[in-house]
Amino acid sequence: MITDRLSATPAAIALIHKLTAQHGPILFFQSGGCCEGSVPLCMPINEFKPSPSDIIVGEVEGAVFYMGHNHFQFSENTHTILDALPGSSGSFSLDCGTGMAFITRGRLYNDEELQQLGPVVRYGFN
Repeated sequence: MITDRLSATPAAIALIHKLTAQHGPILFFQSGGCCEGSVPLCMPINEFKPSPSDIIVGEVEGAVFYMGHNHFQFSENTHTILDALPGSSGSFSLDCGTGMAFITRGRLYNDEELQQLGPVVRYGFN
């Protein structure tokens, strides 16, 4: 059994459904950089072109979750949990103005999960 790198809470899944109904297919990108780069940005799929170094962490409800290479290097031994909380993201993300904000949480993998992690998938290389 392969260990997933990404999961989502019911609140995040509900917000994904709402935003997909309004905007069509969406994706997430978390860069880990400055200017709110540590929060996941949600955008229509036609508004983001991943770079060859971006990592595909997983998919939630049809929305691919990309992470910048540098941020992934920092968190590759951490399971990413996508959540949505009341508030404002204050960013250019689609969740801005909905009264909810996407965030990520993380938990370290246990030894068994680490042994069962699948290969890292880079955009355009697999």
